[in-house]
Amino acid sequence: MQFGTVAHEGTTHAAARTADGWRALPAADLSAHLAAGGTLGPDTPLGELLPGAEPVAPLPRPGKVICCGLNYGDHILETGRELPSHPTLFVKYADSLVGPVDDVALPAGTDVDWEAELAVVVGATIRGADRATATAAIAGYTVANDVSVRDWQYRTLQWFQGKAWDDSTPTGPVVVSPDDVDPTRGLTITCRVNGEEVQRDTTATLVFDSAALLAYISTFTVLRPGDLVLTGTPGGVGVARDPQRFLADGDVLETEIEGIGLLRNTIRLTKPA
Repeated sequence: MQFGTVAHEGTTHAAARTADGWRALPAADLSAHLAAGGTLGPDTPLGELLPGAEPVAPLPRPGKVICCGLNYGDHILETGRELPSHPTLFVKYADSLVGPVDDVALPAGTDVDWEAELAVVVGATIRGADRATATAAIAGYTVANDVSVRDWQYRTLQWFQGKAWDDSTPTGPVVVSPDDVDPTRGLTITCRVNGEEVQRDTTATLVFDSAALLAYISTFTVLRPGDLVLTGTPGGVGVARDPQRFLADGDVLETEIEGIGLLRNTIRLTKPA
């Protein structure tokens, strides 16, 4: 099933998409729904119809946003590195997240790059989880783009300052529950800039899949309902091209994952640094 946070008549609701439209869940958004112990699946109780509702950022207040870099084989090779024995991790904050059609607002004069990603939504509290427990803790999957400010990212050996800019990470449009999609079987993931395809791969080629990442992360920090884990990007990023290519003001960035949905965001490089 598909779930989301939707705007409706001046407010927001957690909701499920059904054949007759969006139906309300008893919470203002999916962050609140999951934090209150709500589930995402075919047995989730549904409320009234919300005519004209439109999806916004599905999880506006994740307690943790943890990201994995260098997790597709071709992307690792294009960076000149060897396949990793452990995940390369960094963090973002909720302030980084925007919705499926929101602008990505960053300063002019920066080297802004695209990174299409599958994001995992945590649905249960786990600490020190094994693979089976981690798999059971997955509430669903959504689409993200880890838009990166490369000149800031490479100022030091730590990536954080190029990855956690406010209003830089589109997410959505929906969260799809595991009964509908299985990334281990291979979902096509693509990224387009102004209609030109710049990335294409399948989630079957992830080095560390969703359950492996959740289990590994839960070894050192607790994961709670509503947390997000971004699983990495395929090859084709702008910084690895020859010549390098970066996003310009007004570019339209589309990020799509088979069976989940499409983000369509405009790049606005006018925000003060």
